[in-house]
Amino acid sequence: MTAPTPQAPRHVRAVAVQPHWSARDFTTTEAFRRWMRAQLDMARPHLKPGGVNLVVLTELNGLPLVLRGGGWALRLRTFERVALALFLARLPRALPVLLRERVSPIRALQLAGIDANTELYLHTCRDLAREYGVYLCCGSAPMPRYTRSGTTLRRAPGILTNQTVLLDPHGDLIGVTDKVHLTPDEEAGGVDLTPGHLNDLRVFPTPAGDLGVAISLDAFRADVIGSLAAQGCTVLLQPDANGSPWTGKEGLPPDPAHLRDQPVAWLESSWQVTAQRQIPYAVNPMVVGNLLDLTFDGQSGITGPAEEAPGARSYVLTDPRPGFLALSPWVTDGTPDELRQAGLDRAAHSGHPLENRYREDTLHADLTLPPAARPAPPRTPHEDALHALLRGEARAPRPSPWALAALPLLALPLLTWLRRRP
Repeated sequence: MTAPTPQAPRHVRAVAVQPHWSARDFTTTEAFRRWMRAQLDMARPHLKPGGVNLVVLTELNGLPLVLRGGGWALRLRTFERVALALFLARLPRALPVLLRERVSPIRALQLAGIDANTELYLHTCRDLAREYGVYLCCGSAPMPRYTRSGTTLRRAPGILTNQTVLLDPHGDLIGVTDKVHLTPDEEAGGVDLTPGHLNDLRVFPTPAGDLGVAISLDAFRADVIGSLAAQGCTVLLQPDANGSPWTGKEGLPPDPAHLRDQPVAWLESSWQVTAQRQIPYAVNPMVVGNLLDLTFDGQSGITGPAEEAPGARSYVLTDPRPGFLALSPWVTDGTPDELRQAGLDRAAHSGHPLENRYREDTLHADLTLPPAARPAPPRTPHEDALHALLRGEARAPRPSPWALAALPLLALPLLTWLRRRP
């Protein structure tokens, strides 16, 4: 009797893309597709020919699709004003959602166009995964919860999560993860998303690693990391969109009396996870650029075992340390005061000549992983629906517009809400 042949370890090239976004990238279908393709073009020189490549994109890279068809509103300059103008312009679609599903105006605005935007987002990512032959973490986008009914998807009323989709090189679905811990900007006072559930987190075994997703703030939370580590995660994916100047103070301090520099706080996500050997590797891409009046900045990184890192280095305003396999430099060097001012100079509406001047970048690192030892988790009904959508076997529902004659009556809740605004 011959002994079983041991499985070989997995060798993976991980690529993190740090793009510079603009509101104009989301005002038309063509602009969005160009922006997404540009990110895979940035990744192309880093891909390993003939190897297994994992490309990770950034958080909320589908959120601004709410602007699609609304380029005229960008002159209003702030996200809140633009959203209100779009809600008014799209009353025939948004107001019925608000009334029927009992959601806020901002969630109704997003849900009113969510089916078409979800199709655009997923089909764009599917086509790029196929064309470039990569395992693709699409980033994340506000997405609903679907079930399949024949060749049509049905959307669960009112639900809109910050959701990551993983695709294989054929463009087929691997799995979906919702963000569990939302920031204040994602809650009712902001874009009003639905939090995910901790018990729904799963790890997806693939040739590119046993992939677990912790979207942005989730990567800082012990319950999320503990769940993924217990399920055998070997590569943590942390898509990120940090909505503030990178060299400012942390926005969600554990101790409000002792605010830290934001890069110091960021060490408590991917870097800490791998430094403490909870999960071997982590990939953390961060989007940069001012989106209307919102500022996004950061330093993308890939972390892993200290002995595999090329040397000690770290984020600005922090001391060098082992564990960064790859790290994007920030836009400039200097003293702490100079760095903090440099962040403010680049922030939205600063009026400084350096406003919106951020660094695009692409990083890669080679990961050596043990053979997969766990079966893939069964698909959820939502994943079944997205799988059918990606394969062209089903499509998202098409809207049935309400009669315009009813709008004067339907507008009453909107007028009441507007009067309550400060």
